Amino acid sequence: MCNLYSITTNQEAILRLFRKLNRYVGNLAPMPGVFPDYPAPVIRNTDEGERRELVMMRWGMPPPPRTGGPPVTNIRNTSSPHWRGRLKPENRCLVPFNSFAEYTPEPNPETKKKDVVWFAVNEDRPLLAFAGIWTVFKGDRNG
Repeated sequence: MCNLYSITTNQEAILRLFRKLNRYVGNLAPMPGVFPDYPAPVIRNTDEGERRELVMMRWGMPPPPRTGGPPVTNIRNTSSPHWRGRLKPENRCLVPFNSFAEYTPEPNPETKKKDVVWFAVNEDRPLLAFAGIWTVFKGDRNG
């Protein structure tokens, strides 16, 4: 997954798609650019199990202690002891989005910077969700 996505669909559309949600996000303004460490809406199970809730969470997981650094947004080594405990069903969530972006592999010759390319299912940018995990984080985010 990338490090930039957008969620521009209103809260009512999210509630219709995911049904049976308690909502704790207040007014949900369009978010045309969600970067790591930004707050964004997440759908997770409640303590009751059968109900889901829509909550705002900061994007990114704490890095492994020895590595330090900014929040981690792509967990690739799921066999690592650091991540294993967080992959349980109670830590799973859905992250609603309308589109995501990736940087081009090579810099633009004119700007010398990598261009951002946006991806969506189609031009209507329907609401989707990608799988995520969440945790309560206590400490310095080092970001």
